[in-house]
Amino acid sequence: MRFFDYSNLKNRKWPKEIVNYIGLIHEFKGRQQLYLEQKPELKTLVEVAKRQSTEASNDIEGIRTTDSRLIKLMNDKTTPKNRNEKEILGYRSALNLIHESFEYIPIRPNYILQLHKILYEFMDVMYGGKFKDTPNFIEDGDHNVIFTPLQPFETPIAIENICDQYNKAINEYDIDPLLVIPIFINDFLCIHPFKDGNGRMSRLLTTLLLYKSGYVVGKYISLENKIKISKQDYYDALGESSIGWHEGNNDDSSFVKYLLGTILAAYKDFEDRVNMVSKKMSSKEMVLNAVNQKIGKFTKSDIMEYCPTIKSRTVEAALKELCDEGILIIERKGRSTFYHKKD
Repeated sequence: MRFFDYSNLKNRKWPKEIVNYIGLIHEFKGRQQLYLEQKPELKTLVEVAKRQSTEASNDIEGIRTTDSRLIKLMNDKTTPKNRNEKEILGYRSALNLIHESFEYIPIRPNYILQLHKILYEFMDVMYGGKFKDTPNFIEDGDHNVIFTPLQPFETPIAIENICDQYNKAINEYDIDPLLVIPIFINDFLCIHPFKDGNGRMSRLLTTLLLYKSGYVVGKYISLENKIKISKQDYYDALGESSIGWHEGNNDDSSFVKYLLGTILAAYKDFEDRVNMVSKKMSSKEMVLNAVNQKIGKFTKSDIMEYCPTIKSRTVEAALKELCDEGILIIERKGRSTFYHKKD
């Protein structure tokens, strides 16, 4: 049985980069609260972030629908027509619950099971809200087993243990939540407690844990979307952090650094969005501002990441105008289209 003890996190010698990330995130967190008090119109970013988070977290697992269908599903303007859309709706429901009630969701096994049940509430399956009853494996793209999680009989007690250790670390051990949260998520993924939905549950739990500790940037900037963009780095960090996990001698600093870097990037983007929203820019001005943030080549998707409140076709039209004005140059290579600034 794998043994968990988070009390030693306080005395660990962390790499300088991780220490710096924590300091910067604390600064951004303080500034964000001031922005939210002074600029209530920033609440308009919440629905955009929810949609991006739902789309991205499912897309990481190969669960997709069209942009138009996604918007209708998110706005309750249609019903799901296939398995993918049912899974997307489940994620939306679980994410909405976290947004609305995170203060009232304790970190305990029965609440994690309830979140998993909500994730599958639109699906005709029997495993929603239940721990796995058969062994599962983590495979690479060629279906080679790269990690063997805990066995089903070990799973309930392991989840109970990491929940206990998380709560003690936050309430008794006096350890910075920014260290505890990535460790908890890495352990959760190594346990892999469910037959399906472990990746999406880990991202929902990341959001929940951050909100409970006062780090609400994910409410305005989609953390899941940032993970999707850096998906290979995400998997690499998890892979490195799982080596030796069963023996309790794994070095999980790779995943800690990855997740803190993702959170920090989201805070930086939040401040960029504050400037755009507060200045009441036109769509074209917002796209131009995003373009000015880029060097080298970039795609429409790269620009949309900076302009989440603008529709895809509006971004495309603005980019075309900038090309017509000689500010940008468009390049097409096969199916790929990208832009770069004119020298």
